[in-house]
Amino acid sequence: MNDLTQTPEMLIATLGARARKAAALLAGASDAQKADALRRAAQALRDQAPAIIAANARDMENAAANGLSPALLDRLRLDEDRVAATAQGVEEVAALDNPLGSVIDRQVRPNGLELSRVRVPLGVIGIIYESRPNVTADAAALCLRAGNAVILRGGSEARESNRAIHAAMVEGIVAAGLPADAVQLVPTTDRAAVGALLKASEFVDLIVPRGGKSLVARVQEEARVPVLAHLDGINHSYVDGAADPAMAEKLVVNAKMRRTGVCGSTETVLIDRAYPAAPALVKALLDAKCEVRGDEAVQAMDARVKAADEADWDTEYLDAIVSIRLVDGVEDAIAHIAAHASHHTDAVITQDAGVAERFLNAVDSAIVMWNASTQFADGGEFGLGAEIGISTGRLHARGPVALEGLTTYKWIVRGTGQARP
Repeated sequence: MNDLTQTPEMLIATLGARARKAAALLAGASDAQKADALRRAAQALRDQAPAIIAANARDMENAAANGLSPALLDRLRLDEDRVAATAQGVEEVAALDNPLGSVIDRQVRPNGLELSRVRVPLGVIGIIYESRPNVTADAAALCLRAGNAVILRGGSEARESNRAIHAAMVEGIVAAGLPADAVQLVPTTDRAAVGALLKASEFVDLIVPRGGKSLVARVQEEARVPVLAHLDGINHSYVDGAADPAMAEKLVVNAKMRRTGVCGSTETVLIDRAYPAAPALVKALLDAKCEVRGDEAVQAMDARVKAADEADWDTEYLDAIVSIRLVDGVEDAIAHIAAHASHHTDAVITQDAGVAERFLNAVDSAIVMWNASTQFADGGEFGLGAEIGISTGRLHARGPVALEGLTTYKWIVRGTGQARP
């Protein structure tokens, strides 16, 4: 047990030291043992589903009383289907190919030295997240499967849910003979503990923040540990003049309204002035109970459209709100995205392959799509299993980060007695 009378710095140092020891033990564990631990953890999640849902109900009640938005309440909510999906996600990670020990490349030098780059764990990873309690299971599964120990710090709004899910995960891990300290949950919601974790470079090798802009900005500002993160999900769907109207309507409504609180939700729709069915597309969004904020041309299409201001083009709503602007073809769309996007996910809808290839090559985002909903921006949908997050940076990993993104590599050199002249 952790002594909650410790200072935040002492608490994180205690957790970090335990994580370092656990990471060393994981390095010696077989892949089969780690996969077995996750299968056992998935079963524990199913077995403990009633307790997890009851804990979540307490969180939901407190969150509603504290005025959490409907979109954030949706992120927080757990039911039987979501717990089952979380357990399935853990099992899917157990079934993934083991990245550790794989040879990235190999060469033999003229002097006979054989050089290989081999994937190895990062070590200890700190995850700081808000609202979504399923992250507790997803992050634990991915980190452990990649041979890393993890320190989890969830948001106060999901405190009870996180504790219940963590308990189930640890039950499975211990049953497989692995250390409980491989997955630790910071036992306090004191914000000072976040600051201590961000500075714990002696114990932590990577920080992954999952939450709102203010959280990620704080992490990037204060961290003394490398950070893998994205700030916003200001995603665009561009409807080209050559788009099929039925496809465009289906994809845009799905991209905005399937789940408005996820980071893959479209926030701005750009419509080519040459697209003939723009009024019908705007109407479809409004009829789906989405608030539309548009430029003057879009406002003229439907009296229900509100005026967009400059701030709208730079806003991640995470709600049933979308901004719409007419543009003069693909080049104008690319220019708008370059000025306003967060380099997360952007999509083009068109039957013109030339336009699509121009968009795919010119838009500098972690995920770029053609004729698909931006809601597919998800590690599970990419076949990666549960994701640790989506990185919009350019170093180490980009886009959905799963097992491979949670490894690094080392050089292995094999010689036959060579000495350097």
